[in-house]
Amino acid sequence: MSDHPSASHDKTLASLMQALQATLALAGFDARRDTLAVAYSAGLDSTALLQVAAHWAQQAGGRLVALHVHHGLSPHADAWLAHAQGFCDARGLAFQAERVQLQQVADSGVEEAARLARYAALGRLCRQQGARLLLTAHHLDDQAETVLLQLLRGSGLAGLSGMDRCNAAPALLGDADTQMARPLLGVTRAQLESVAQALSLTWIEDESNHDPRYARNALRHQVMPALGQVFPGYQQRLARAAGHAQGAQELLREVAQADLEQCRQDDHLRMPALRQLSEQRFLNLMRHWFALRGMRMPSAAWMQEMRSQLLQADVEAQLCVSHPDGEVHRYRDRVFLAPRRKPPEEGESLQLRWQGQAQVHVPAFYGTLHFEPVSGTEADADGRGGFDPAWLQSQSLLVCGRSGGERVRLAHNRPARSLKQQYQSADVPAWERPYLPLVWAGDTLLLAAGIGMDCSRFVTQGERIALRWQPD
Repeated sequence: MSDHPSASHDKTLASLMQALQATLALAGFDARRDTLAVAYSAGLDSTALLQVAAHWAQQAGGRLVALHVHHGLSPHADAWLAHAQGFCDARGLAFQAERVQLQQVADSGVEEAARLARYAALGRLCRQQGARLLLTAHHLDDQAETVLLQLLRGSGLAGLSGMDRCNAAPALLGDADTQMARPLLGVTRAQLESVAQALSLTWIEDESNHDPRYARNALRHQVMPALGQVFPGYQQRLARAAGHAQGAQELLREVAQADLEQCRQDDHLRMPALRQLSEQRFLNLMRHWFALRGMRMPSAAWMQEMRSQLLQADVEAQLCVSHPDGEVHRYRDRVFLAPRRKPPEEGESLQLRWQGQAQVHVPAFYGTLHFEPVSGTEADADGRGGFDPAWLQSQSLLVCGRSGGERVRLAHNRPARSLKQQYQSADVPAWERPYLPLVWAGDTLLLAAGIGMDCSRFVTQGERIALRWQPD
C-alpha cells in the first residue's frame, strides 16, 4: 500500500489480508490466470476492501479491477462516480463503471429494485472484464442486520443463514460461472472505519443510508445501537446463530437431494413416491427443486396450497398451480415444473436454409433445432433415420406451430397417425405441445418436436442428417 498506517493497526490490517487470502483460496481463485473484481461503491466499506485487495494484487501480481454502478438515484451520483474514478486513477487500479436506470417503482420497492439492478450490472461488468470472482464489502454488522431482518420477516432457515462467505448467484449476476465472495464478514464496521482513517482513505457518504423508510436503515440506526447497549458483541452472536442455521440448512439440503433422487424420474417427480413423504419432507423437497431451477421461494401458505392440490387432484386431472417464475403441473400421477413462457403467437414461424450448421436456436418456441450427422452403420444399428444432406441443403425449411390435421409417420412399418394421437402415445403433456414446433420442407413434414422425424423422405445409404429438438 502507498499509505502507511500506525503500528496499532498493523494487526487489523494483517487480519484483513489473511481473511482475503482465505476467501480467495475458498473460491479456488488463481492469481496467475484469473481476474479479481471488487464491487466498489466508493463508500467506506468498499473503499477499505479495495485498498486491501490492491495490496494483495501488488504482492501476488494478480489482476484487479474495481467495478462501480451509477444508479442515478442520488443527485450526487455523478460526483460519486468521479470520486471512484479518481481514487482508482491515483492508485493505478483498473476501473469500469456502468450507468443503470431503475423502472418506476414505489418507495417501498426502491431498495430492492436498486439491489437487483446493481448486481445485474456487476455481473455484466464481470463478464466484460473476464472476472470469475466478485468481492463485496459486506461485514459483520451487515451479517447481523441480515439475520435480524430475516427473523423479523418470519423467514425460514435459509433466510436465517445470512450471507455465505462464497457462493454463486446466477439469478443476481446473470450467469452461474461468476462467484461472489465476502472476505470481511468477520470484521465490524467500526474496525473498517478505524483502518480507513489510519490509512487516510477518503470515501463518500450515501445520504440514503440514513433514510428510516428503508427497513435496514431503521434497524441500523434505531435498533442496533440499543442492542449494543444491552448485548455488547451481539454481532458475533447473531453471526454464530447464522452459522448454526447454515449447518441445519445444509442438512435439509442433503435430505432434499436424497428425496429428489427417490422421487425423480427423468424431468418429473412421481406422485406415488411423493405421497410417501411426510409433510415437512414434501415441502423441503419442493423448495429444493425450486432452488435448483432458479425459482424464487414462494410463501409458506402458497406451498401448503400447492401440496394440498397436488395430493387431492384426480389422477386424470391436468392440474396447474401458477408461480411467479413458472408453473407446477400434475399429469398422469407425475409432477412437472415448467418455466413461465409466453406462448408462440398464431402463425409465428422461422424460415431457414441449412448450410451445415450444427444447430439453430428458435426463441419463439424456447428451444434449439439440432442437425446431427449419422452414418449408415449407426442408423441401421439403432434404427435412426435421416435425410440426404445434399437434398436437405437445397430445401427452404420452415419451423412453425401446428395448424391442424397434420400426420406423421415415424417408421416405414408403422401407419401415419395424427399429431394428437402421437402426442398421446408419446405421453407428451398438453401444456408442452404449443412449444413443440414442426419442421417442414415445402409440403413435406420432417420433424414433429417431442415425437420424432417423419420417415417419408428418409434415405437408407451413406451419410444422413437427423433432426432433433432440444427444449431450452
